[in-house]
Amino acid sequence: MASSLHSNNTQICPNPPALNGGSVADGKSQISKKPRFYADPPPLFTPPDIISEFSHHDPAVARINNGSFGCCPSSVLSAQNQLQLQWLRQPDNFYFNQLQPKIIQSRTIIKDIINADHVDEVSIVDNATTAAAIVLQQIAWGFAEGKFCRGDAAVMLHYAYGAVKKSVEAYVTRAGGYVIEVPLPFPVSSVDEIVKEFRQALRRGKQNGRKVRLAVIDHVTSMPTVVIPVKELVTICREEGVDQVFVDAAHGIGCVDVDMKQIGADFYTSNLHKWFFCPPSVAFLYCKKSTNNSDLHHPVVSYEYGNGLAIESAWIGTRDYSSYLVVPKVLEFINRFEGGIEGIKKRNHEYVVEMGQMLVKAWGTHLGCPPEMCSSMVMVGLPACLGISSDHDALELRTCLRDKFGVEIPIYYRPPKGGEEGGVVTGYARISYQVYNKVEDYYKFRDAINQLVDNAFTCASLPIS
Repeated sequence: MASSLHSNNTQICPNPPALNGGSVADGKSQISKKPRFYADPPPLFTPPDIISEFSHHDPAVARINNGSFGCCPSSVLSAQNQLQLQWLRQPDNFYFNQLQPKIIQSRTIIKDIINADHVDEVSIVDNATTAAAIVLQQIAWGFAEGKFCRGDAAVMLHYAYGAVKKSVEAYVTRAGGYVIEVPLPFPVSSVDEIVKEFRQALRRGKQNGRKVRLAVIDHVTSMPTVVIPVKELVTICREEGVDQVFVDAAHGIGCVDVDMKQIGADFYTSNLHKWFFCPPSVAFLYCKKSTNNSDLHHPVVSYEYGNGLAIESAWIGTRDYSSYLVVPKVLEFINRFEGGIEGIKKRNHEYVVEMGQMLVKAWGTHLGCPPEMCSSMVMVGLPACLGISSDHDALELRTCLRDKFGVEIPIYYRPPKGGEEGGVVTGYARISYQVYNKVEDYYKFRDAINQLVDNAFTCASLPIS
C-alpha cells in the first residue's frame, strides 16, 4: 500500500493541511484560531526525538490501543518525577506554598484550551469516572431531597462507558430515577441515525408527565467507538426541556474538537491521560457557571468541603497530585508538533482512517462508521471466518493476539441482527493512532489475522477459561 505514514513515524508536516476547508493563511482554520500559549515557537520534534520520548514503550508490542490507557512522553514523566521529589524533600513547604498555585496554573491552561469563560468553571479530578460520580451524586441528592419526583428520567446512550452506566445505576436508579438508554445502530452510517434515536428517547422520557432531569451524552463512545454529534444533541436537549446535560468525553481533549461555548453542555469531562499526554491519572470537569452548582461536591470529603468544587477537588487528602501539575510541561511537549494539539489531532485522524481502510481492504470487511464519524480511533471489521460469537470470544482473541503475536488491540463482539445470515461480520477491532505509532504496527496486526485465517483458526478452538 502506498501509505503516507513512514516507518520512522515523522508525524511532522511542514505545511499542515487546514481543518474544515480553510487554509492557515486565510485565518479560517482551527489550527490558526487555537492559542499556542508561547511567545517564541519551540523547535519542532524530529523523528528521533519522538522515538526517544516514547522509548520506554515495549518495542516487541504493536501498541495500537492508545484509547484505553493513553501514553506519556519521557520529558513529562521526568517533570512529574521532579515534582514528586520536591514533595518528598519538603512536603510542608510544597503543600503550603506550591501545590495550589500549580493546580491553578493547570486549570488556567485547560480553561484556555477548552474555551471556557472562567477558571472557576474548571476542576481537576483524577478520572472522568470521578467526574461522572460528582455530577450523578448531585442528581441523587435531587431525588433524596424531594427536588425531583420519583420516576423522573435520566437518558444515556446504550453505548455509554460501562463504569458510567454502573454509576447511573448506583446514583440515579437507586435514588428512584427512571433510566432510559438510547439504542444506537452499529455499524452506523450517518449522524442522522443517532439524532433520530436520541429524539425518540427523550420523548419516551417525558411520557406520563415525567421530566428528564439529566442527559448523559458521550462525545466519543468507547466500544464501539463513534464520534457523537454532541452539539446537535445538546441543542435537542434544550428544545425538549432537559434540566441538565452532562457530556462524558473521556476521549475528548486531544482527540476531537472541545469548545465549551460551542458545545453548550452544563457539565463536560475529559481525561487528560488518554489523548493529552498526561501521566495517569488526571481529568478535568467543566461546570458551566450559569448552572446552579452549589450542590456539586467531590465524593471524597476532606477539609475543603463547602469551598467550591474546584477547591474541594484540589485537596482530597494526602496523595500524589503530580499528574495534576504537569499540564504546563505537557503543553510544552504538544507545542513542539506542527499545529500543536490541533495538528496532532488532525494527523492522528487521517492516519487511523488510512490504516483502517488498509485493514478492511486486506480482509474484505468494512469500517464501523464513515471516516467523518471517527476520531483518532476507528472500528475495523474482522474476517467473519474467525467465528467470534460472544464477548468471551472477543476477549480470548485479544489475549491470543497479545500473547502469541505481540499485538495489543481491543476486540468488540457485535451480535448478529435478526435476518442476518452466515458470513456476517461479528467482530470488530478498535484501532488507535497516536504520535508514537508507525505503519509497521498495523501491518503486524494485519499479518497476525491473516496467519490465523490461513491456519483455519476459529474462536471455537480457544481454551475455555
